Amino acid sequence: MSKKRHEHHEEHADESWLLPYSDLMTLLLALFIVLYASSSVNISKLEALSQAFKSALSSGLGVLDGGSVTDDSMQRRLTDDTQNRSNDGRKNKSRAVLQQEEQENLEKLKENLDQYIAKNGLSTQLETQLNQSQLLITIRDNALFASGSATIKPDSQKLAAAIGTMLEQYPDYEVQVKGHTDNQPINTAEFPSNYELSSKRAINFMKILLQNEAFDPKQFSATGYAEFHPLKSNATEAGRAVNRRVEVSILRHYTEPMTEDQKISVAANANGTQQSASQ
Repeated sequence: MSKKRHEHHEEHADESWLLPYSDLMTLLLALFIVLYASSSVNISKLEALSQAFKSALSSGLGVLDGGSVTDDSMQRRLTDDTQNRSNDGRKNKSRAVLQQEEQENLEKLKENLDQYIAKNGLSTQLETQLNQSQLLITIRDNALFASGSATIKPDSQKLAAAIGTMLEQYPDYEVQVKGHTDNQPINTAEFPSNYELSSKRAINFMKILLQNEAFDPKQFSATGYAEFHPLKSNATEAGRAVNRRVEVSILRHYTEPMTEDQKISVAANANGTQQSASQ
């Protein structure tokens, strides 16, 4: 009697579940990569990544289309949009138009200052000049300070406040306050030299301007030049009186290159000032 030999076959478990599992793991890995990348948002890269996922996934719905990536990224985009809208007015205007508007603004401000000077009889103490780079307000030191002092006179604080009120209509301009002295030496405990005196005078005047809450302090600066930028010769008392001054410069945003005639005029004025100061 023959014996049938039974072949032993290994039994194999059904492993078909591994396919969807591996797909799930792949998608999860991709999701974590996207979340990691979104921690430092680059909008253009995110948009490109979204398009790539749209093409890869059969559903046709991008991974990033379901909602916002992070609150921070959305807030950042909203902030950028707000800033862009605030600058749209300037961006949509040509430089020539912006220069013309700025010229009109500064001319109007100069007119207001000149009217204030005339109305209050300050023509010997204040003057204004509008040039290619700035609107310059020059204030003689005797209108603001006692001799050898950096404390603004009580009556003169009203002058500084009035200038600030006129400037508040144009809060986006950079303002420089500069102090100047004559060449008479000073050596006190408070002011070892004219540098300290001129700097303190500029700072004190700037502080009064900044009492106006319409101004951004980041737009203001104060500098002391001592006796080294004279307008007249220091050989006479009249010349020294002219040299002792505080200057407030409202700087233009848009400047045009000077023509050759303007350069020659500026050079001639500079040479005339230097010759006058050296006499």
